[in-house]
Amino acid sequence: MSALPRYRSISGMAFLRRSMTYSISEIAKKFGLSRSTLLYYDKIGLLSPQERSGADYRIYSEQDGRLMEEISRLRNAGIPLRVIKKMVGGGTSRRTEILHRRLNDINDEISRLRQQQNFILTLLDDKAIVGSTRVLTKEKWINYLRKAGLDEAGMERWHTEFEASSPEAHQDFLESLGLSAEEISLIRKRYNKLNPLQPKKL
Repeated sequence: MSALPRYRSISGMAFLRRSMTYSISEIAKKFGLSRSTLLYYDKIGLLSPQERSGADYRIYSEQDGRLMEEISRLRNAGIPLRVIKKMVGGGTSRRTEILHRRLNDINDEISRLRQQQNFILTLLDDKAIVGSTRVLTKEKWINYLRKAGLDEAGMERWHTEFEASSPEAHQDFLESLGLSAEEISLIRKRYNKLNPLQPKKL
């Protein structure tokens, strides 16, 4: 990383302001990217440094570095480059909207993967494999609750509170147990009715 001196004039006096700059190799190393990736970012207009050295090499400013940090975070969130380009040029509301959409996509994908996982376990029909995988079945969960000292009434209170405080998370949890959509619907309806905070229908 290099520091190139910049000058500015304030009230007729010259002040030296040192601003950090980076070569393409330094930026690539800092963010774990290849040089060709940064050249591609420049080509599509995602990250295009405005400065050049005397030998016509790209010089990345501090602002470029901050932009690359944002691009890196968004890439880690699974956002495509074409969408990132829109985000960095848009406002906060646009960014929030896209992130919410990405989160919903991830939740949907997790749900699909859970279903596939349970289908595979059903096809294998091997209890030893079920025990060795990171799968929490309905039977396992009930057994854990009982070992923790919860009776049927305690389990009902647990589900009722879960449904009341975090209904979407309750849905995700029931899906993770490998329950069918019909069984999940029945369970949620049951604990909605038991929720004392649920508005009464007139």
